[in-house]
Amino acid sequence: MRDIFDQIADDIAKGPVDAVQAAREHSKRNLPKRFYERVSVTAKDSEFAVLLDGRMIKTPARNELVFKDEGIAEGIAAEWELQEEEIDPGTMPLTRIAHSAIDAVEDKFNEVADEITRYAGNDYLCYRADAPAELVKRQKEQWDCILEWAEQLLGGRLKLAEGIMHVTQDDVVIAAYRRQLDRYHALQLAAIHTVTSICGSALLALALAEKAYDAETVWSAAHVDEDWNIELWGQDDEAARVRRFKSDEFAAAVLILIGAPEET
Repeated sequence: MRDIFDQIADDIAKGPVDAVQAAREHSKRNLPKRFYERVSVTAKDSEFAVLLDGRMIKTPARNELVFKDEGIAEGIAAEWELQEEEIDPGTMPLTRIAHSAIDAVEDKFNEVADEITRYAGNDYLCYRADAPAELVKRQKEQWDCILEWAEQLLGGRLKLAEGIMHVTQDDVVIAAYRRQLDRYHALQLAAIHTVTSICGSALLALALAEKAYDAETVWSAAHVDEDWNIELWGQDDEAARVRRFKSDEFAAAVLILIGAPEET
C-alpha cells in the first residue's frame, strides 16, 4: 500500500495533479500485490475511517484517512475492495482525491483556490463557436442558463468571445468567484479542482458544488464540443479510454460534492 502511493506523494505535495497524466504514469509502474483480506469502515471520534484487516489506512504523508461523511468513507472502502491481485491507484480516483486534499490542499488551500479561480477568468463556457449553426445552437442551449445562474450568484456579467480570441473578465466578478470557494473545506475544494480540470470550466464546477445543476447536466455541458466532433468523425479507442477515465474521476468528485446518486 505505502509503496505505490508513496510514488505519487511528490506529485500530490505540489497540488492536485492532472488525472489522465496520473493514470498514464501509474500504468507504467510495477503495482504492488494486494496484501489484505478485509476492508471495513469504522466510526472514530465522530469521523469514519477505512480499515484494511482492522488497520487504518494512512496517506502518503502518513496522515490518517478519516472523513466526516460516512458515504465518502464507504466509497473509498469500495475502491480498496475492488482491487484484485494488484493495487492500482489509477482505478482509485476517490482515494487519490482524498490523499490530495489531506496531504496538499489542507495546507495550500489558498493556492488551489486561486488556481481554480484562474480558470474562471478564462472559462470554457465563455468561448463560443461562430459556426456551424448546429454547434452554436447546442452551446447556447446548454451554456446560457448556467452563465445566467453564475452571473446572479457573482453579481456581474460574464463576457463572451467567439473562437480563440481572449476576453478578460471583470475583476469584480472574478473576486466574487474566489470568495465562493472559501465556503468549502479542503476535500470539497480538491473535488472542485478535479471537476474544473476535467470540464475546463470553473463555472461548471461551482454549479455542481452549489447543487444548482446535477451531475448529468454538468457532464453534458462540459462535452458539447467533444460530443459534436464524435458525431462527425467518430471516436478512437484512446479517446474513448481517456473519456472513461475522466468519467470515473468526475464520478468520484460528484460523490464528494453532492453524495451518491439515489437508487431508483
